[in-house]
Amino acid sequence: MSGEIGTATLRHNPLNAVTATVERVTYADGRTLVRKVLQKPVSSTGPWAASEEPRHWNYWRREVEVYRDDELRKQLADAGLVLPAAGVVEHADGATITMEDIHGAPGTEFSLAEHAALARACGRWQARPAGDRSWTSTGFLRDYSTTRDVPWDLVDDDTAWRQPLVVETWPPGLRAAWTTLVAHRNDLLDLMARLPRARCHLDFWVSNVIQRPTGELALLDWAFTGDGALGEDIGNHVPDAVFDLFWPAERLPELAETCIDNYLDGLREAGWRGEPDDIRLAVMASGVKYAWLLPGLLARASDSSHNAYHQQADSRFLFHQRGQALMFVADWCAQALRARS
Repeated sequence: MSGEIGTATLRHNPLNAVTATVERVTYADGRTLVRKVLQKPVSSTGPWAASEEPRHWNYWRREVEVYRDDELRKQLADAGLVLPAAGVVEHADGATITMEDIHGAPGTEFSLAEHAALARACGRWQARPAGDRSWTSTGFLRDYSTTRDVPWDLVDDDTAWRQPLVVETWPPGLRAAWTTLVAHRNDLLDLMARLPRARCHLDFWVSNVIQRPTGELALLDWAFTGDGALGEDIGNHVPDAVFDLFWPAERLPELAETCIDNYLDGLREAGWRGEPDDIRLAVMASGVKYAWLLPGLLARASDSSHNAYHQQADSRFLFHQRGQALMFVADWCAQALRARS
């Protein structure tokens, strides 16, 4: 498309080998579009390596397929969700997706009522069966969470836990709670694999949603979408909002209950007649996804500065908020393990 007069880089995960660039393009007539460049795998190593395997959690072409899927687009629209309009151009070393620039309130600034609306819409979408697709991911939770280079030994390292930032900001019971979570990691992953299934977004959180002034909720970044447990997206959405400082840890229980209740309401509105306890169990057990996060934080606790979602943050505030959220996730997982037994 001609007439470009400027571009601005948009925030994205620089570790993901699939995404080369994401930028807002401005045209001479005042229009703006978002351009996302995807690249074919150039390396098969590292936790964010791209894959040419369609069922892999980080399959490089998945978003190309998503934006071409009219059935998915309609299912989302019926639930009150928006898949941005997009065009795709494929080239020798990847593909370029040019999509509409959604304007409105970003999820990073959502009120509790807006979080509730998003959870309810998600429930309406996931209550309905999704057609089989050869390019959707399978085994995302296990593969994503077990392919990282994690300093697991730090969970039981006295020196790591004596770091001033940790001692001064983390709850005193967190060490024991996280030790239990890590010890039962495979049990939690097995539990998640047995729960009722749905087509999930699998990167469902505040930075991937925008609410239009009309109330419609646009979902972005479909790189991981595939098979997951009903409720798994909510289990990601809630703690992620706190981990990256977009929701206060002090109001985490309120956010969790609001999202779970509204997700269940959305499921029922769309005709789902399953067992609510299965949904709550999936939300709680999905916290196993973050097993790696605490040892990773211990490894960086003595750094001179710290980031939240690729932006510098006050270290004490960040570790305090994350410490509270980690304790909440550990309690979730402990409840899930008790319910399972």
